Amino acid sequence: MAWGERGRRAAMAAAMMAVLAVPSGTSAQSAPTPAPTPAPAPDAAPASSTATTYTPVAANLAARTWFQDAKFGVFLHWGLYSELGGSGSAGLAEWIMQENKIPADKYERLARFFNPTKFDADAWVRSFKDAGARYIVITSKHHDGFAMFGSKVSRYNVVDATPFKRDPIAELAAACRRQGVKLFFYYSQLDWHNPDYFPRGRTGHTTGRPESGDWERYLGYQDAQLRELLTQYGPIGGIWFDGWWDQEKTPLRDRWRLDRTYALIHSLQPAALIVNNHHHAPFPGEDYQTFERDLPGENKMGFNGDAATIGKLPLEMAETMNGSWGFNLVDDQYKSPETLVRTMVGAAGRNANFLLNTGPMPNGEIQPENLATFHAIGEWMKRYGESVYGTRGGPVPPGDYGVTTRRGDTVYVHLLRAHDGRVRLPLAARVASARLLDGGAVTVTARGGAIELAGLPPLGDRWDQVVALRLRR
Repeated sequence: MAWGERGRRAAMAAAMMAVLAVPSGTSAQSAPTPAPTPAPAPDAAPASSTATTYTPVAANLAARTWFQDAKFGVFLHWGLYSELGGSGSAGLAEWIMQENKIPADKYERLARFFNPTKFDADAWVRSFKDAGARYIVITSKHHDGFAMFGSKVSRYNVVDATPFKRDPIAELAAACRRQGVKLFFYYSQLDWHNPDYFPRGRTGHTTGRPESGDWERYLGYQDAQLRELLTQYGPIGGIWFDGWWDQEKTPLRDRWRLDRTYALIHSLQPAALIVNNHHHAPFPGEDYQTFERDLPGENKMGFNGDAATIGKLPLEMAETMNGSWGFNLVDDQYKSPETLVRTMVGAAGRNANFLLNTGPMPNGEIQPENLATFHAIGEWMKRYGESVYGTRGGPVPPGDYGVTTRRGDTVYVHLLRAHDGRVRLPLAARVASARLLDGGAVTVTARGGAIELAGLPPLGDRWDQVVALRLRR
């Protein structure tokens, strides 16, 4: 699948001009792309990509509210890397091109064998919906640069370069519409394959590409593919960016031209939400903030800085089922359904959504272990979902006891630790009634600006003991 650099660039340029100039498809709204910004002179100070202000429209604000109410989504990392399954290393998956130093022209060969004949979009969406998920985020292009959708900008895509010859993104979008689930597209700003992604950032130095390129042309390529994603698949939930951090310590940090890219997205689909996994407080133009494998305010994984990085937008945390984002043959360190539910509850108590990842197998099926976990989560959500969906972080901060969530006049106390039948909470409110969601009354005593819950049965084997408190107005 290797193409000559000159021919590849010429084809890219022609396709980009066509895509950038002519709106197509069925987006909620279309608008022409602004003219490219000239590249700064070599001795010029880096231009800020986030200097503009952004005022979200009513449809966007409504989408943010929907997002906060949804609370649970499924992340899908699926691409050519899935075929290699980590090559026997539990620490490898979607980063295998980088970590195993596979040259771009050799990595391209994987496209010849990508033929996921077991892929069934409706079955995927049904499984995730039954688990209680309200939205799906799928990798449309990961760091390897391969488009998992029918892109006219580059032949390096699943329709043109593989024997599959189908557009799984289109099929998934249609299945989501049929089943009432919102679809978001992950898009990597970082690209280990495109010759114009130059100068290199922290990664991509072993792919055998020429040590030259045109950064502005790469950004045009990126925006052209984003236009395709926003005009070919109907209204979508939003764009989930990743890879900005690759240039964080280079002069290109401020030359991403985020203001132009974000404006393009909001002009084509004003309700589409933008998030960027850059591990900073939100930049102008973004609509919510995500945290990688950590609850908001935590930094156990080393990605997310300290609590000061939390902005004022809606929040989300993304987590894996094992230690891998993409499919891995040997990574069997699966988190239990109990652990994942407790994490989801912990996120809700911190006013955040929970985005749970699975890496589909190269044949198009979801791993059976993951399907079993989704089923178990779905059963829990059927019983206790009212304490998660549509809630916000509750009036009592997270603590050793667990967390609280709130909807209207009801506060849900999520007890996640063993207790002796009594739990004291710093809640200065009048309680009209208290009940366990799985049945039974609870005694409430107010004393000194706090309440004490008594008569609680032992936590036992419950993943989460939920007490619903109805407050007096």
